[in-house]
Amino acid sequence: MVKALQVRTGTSMMRNIFVVILGAMLGATAFAGTAGAAQATVGLGTASSFAVLAGSGITNTGATTITGDVGTFPTPAETGFGSITLNGANDAGNSVTQGAKNDLVTAYNDAAGRTPVSTIPTELGGSLLSGGVYDSAAGTFGLTGTLTLNGQGDASTVFIFDAASTVITASSSSIVLENGAQACNVFWVVGSSETLGTNTSFVGTTLALTSITLDTGATVVGRELARNGAVTMDANTITVPTCRASATTTTAAPTTTTIKSTTTTVKSTTTTAARNTTTVKSTTTTAAPTTTTAAPTTTTVKSTTTTLPTTTTTTEVVPSGFPATGGGGTSGTKGENLLWLGAIALLGGAGAAIIGLRRRHLMRTSFTEASRSSERF
Repeated sequence: MVKALQVRTGTSMMRNIFVVILGAMLGATAFAGTAGAAQATVGLGTASSFAVLAGSGITNTGATTITGDVGTFPTPAETGFGSITLNGANDAGNSVTQGAKNDLVTAYNDAAGRTPVSTIPTELGGSLLSGGVYDSAAGTFGLTGTLTLNGQGDASTVFIFDAASTVITASSSSIVLENGAQACNVFWVVGSSETLGTNTSFVGTTLALTSITLDTGATVVGRELARNGAVTMDANTITVPTCRASATTTTAAPTTTTIKSTTTTVKSTTTTAARNTTTVKSTTTTAAPTTTTAAPTTTTVKSTTTTLPTTTTTTEVVPSGFPATGGGGTSGTKGENLLWLGAIALLGGAGAAIIGLRRRHLMRTSFTEASRSSERF
């Protein structure tokens, strides 16, 4: 059973691969190939402002509306212009037309010489084509139905169809532009003549070597420029296309700047201050009336009686003219000195006693004040 499942799975995968390959082949066939490298647009010079430019005259029938300039040279004949609504200048065969004809020749040769070229079937109806240069083996192009031109998202994509002889469209045929393709970048190089069938909706600038004929009701978003022949119109609408600038999409490489996310977690420090409720204890201190009776201090200063020995000084009178005798001349001086020393000693002792009593009184007073302060608190 497992082996059978493996075989079935392998068969299914092969089938899917085959479908993918087949789809790719069909897609390539639908596009009918690409026409090589991208082409630059064809420069028209002063001919770019002309919607209709001829070599041998312009003929119109019915109500025709032209948006752009018109002119013809070297044959300046213009017929049926009374029913033409012209939104542009009629330069007829003036110098402006002559300069435009010269630029038309240059543009024709440029477009006819573009390479590389992809050869496709003559019948364009039902085709989906990308930008490039195309021709056909028969040298002609025919359009019955719808031709789709795909710009592949590039507004500057150029389409060049190079027919060696004719381009002919059937009635009610059309050209559809998609995905950025623009009418200003579509060119038809016609080696002889172009004929647009009734009510054809045509797109692009025709650069015909000979003549151009627009049947009744055919509309053109482009230009009908004939180098040598005439341009014939019948109730047509021709509008010179405007070309919008190619939208260049510049996709900047996405730059991802990763900013390293630095999460700084600040540690939430909740400092709860311990509620210090200081209850001041209401202390009513009733100070007991303290009657301090200072014990009467009787300071008895010990009376010190210093009995100084009585010194009797006998002054001997020596009669004038007699010599002094003995050593009694200095005894009186010594006694006076001792008396002074004794007085000084007495005063020193009394001072010391007074200082001692004063110190003792101060100490007792300090002790009493300290006792009162302690009792108060």
